[in-house]
Amino acid sequence: MVKIRAFKGIRPSAKEAIYVASLPYDVLSTEEARKLGVSNPMSFLHIDKAEIDLAADLSPYDDSVYAKAASNLAEFQEKGWLVKDGNPELYLYQLVMNGRPQTGLVTCTAIDDYVSGAIKKHELTREEKELDRIRHVDVTDANTSPIFLTYRSDDEVNNVVDAWIGSHDPVYDFESFHGVQHRIWTVDDADVVGVLTKAFEAIPALYIADGHHRTESAVKVGLKRREEFPDAGADAEFNFFLAVLFPQDQLEILDYNRVVDVPIATDFLDQVALKFDVEKVGKEAYKPVTPNTFGMYLDGSWYGLKVKPEFAGEGVIASLDVSILADQVLTPLFGIEDIRRDDRINFVGGIRGLGELEQLVDAGKYTIAFSMYPPTMDNLLDVADAGEIMPPKSTWFEPKLLSGLFVHDLESK
Repeated sequence: MVKIRAFKGIRPSAKEAIYVASLPYDVLSTEEARKLGVSNPMSFLHIDKAEIDLAADLSPYDDSVYAKAASNLAEFQEKGWLVKDGNPELYLYQLVMNGRPQTGLVTCTAIDDYVSGAIKKHELTREEKELDRIRHVDVTDANTSPIFLTYRSDDEVNNVVDAWIGSHDPVYDFESFHGVQHRIWTVDDADVVGVLTKAFEAIPALYIADGHHRTESAVKVGLKRREEFPDAGADAEFNFFLAVLFPQDQLEILDYNRVVDVPIATDFLDQVALKFDVEKVGKEAYKPVTPNTFGMYLDGSWYGLKVKPEFAGEGVIASLDVSILADQVLTPLFGIEDIRRDDRINFVGGIRGLGELEQLVDAGKYTIAFSMYPPTMDNLLDVADAGEIMPPKSTWFEPKLLSGLFVHDLESK
């Protein structure tokens, strides 16, 4: 079973939501965020990436950045751009992209469920990114960005959610980045909140779809608070963290493509042909449509690669396309052993399109690019259930949850 509970959301008014809401802090560079922040003083980026309000040469990990985030959060509330609800509530968050809706339950989940393994992960985290969010949560005393969780679809939950949406108007309804429609409903009926809370007690596990660093950070701050406030009860806000829970059958994983800056050997294509069937496509971008196939962009041309069966890998991890590319190309031909730390490789989310790969290679920033077939949701759940870890940068979820629509106050300062 997993535990969810209602909370007093800190959120914008209906009129101001479109201005406050921002893309997540970790999908924008500081430079991109600074441009957005300059033109919009209400952007939540002033809280989630507060370095945009300080000197350009300042490290984003400087103590003053976290202090600025806290002061900006307080200022947003003083100005009425963010207001705390008077009663604990649940919320529904629907995102519609390309005509496809996905509806999640905005709630607080228990740090104990993560510690016990009832909230499952499929990726490792990097210490420096984890420390950044720990300091951010600690200093602001809040979960400022929701964690994107999923679960195996449940008929009872689906019926309650559909019934609420069908009988209530959304409090927010606006279009934002990449043409995505964002709709929010408040679930303020105590009986309905109770039904949903009870229903999740029968759901065996939640899975992190996106937000491993935020999860680790939120949990570690909560555990730290327990030491600081040993007399606080089990219901203390810091024992819970902000999340949006989506049924797995509504989600789609997009491709997470690779660009590499390495010298290309004269016999490179011959080496690739030992393990893949290679087809020169030409100028038309090659987007894989089946597993075990890859696009490769090199010297202005696209190639289609299909791995030979004996090199396809076995098991839940080795058979993933991201593993096959690493095991058969990146490591043996380029010497890239750790894609999390090797600065010769970078990653491009599928939302940017394959044209982005061409531009990066044609501009000379990288020498070669690979387009990927994405893992499925079943792949993700199977990996997590097996207690395994996916290779880094395996999954790219779209649409992204916007930040600033909900803040969870830890109420410990």
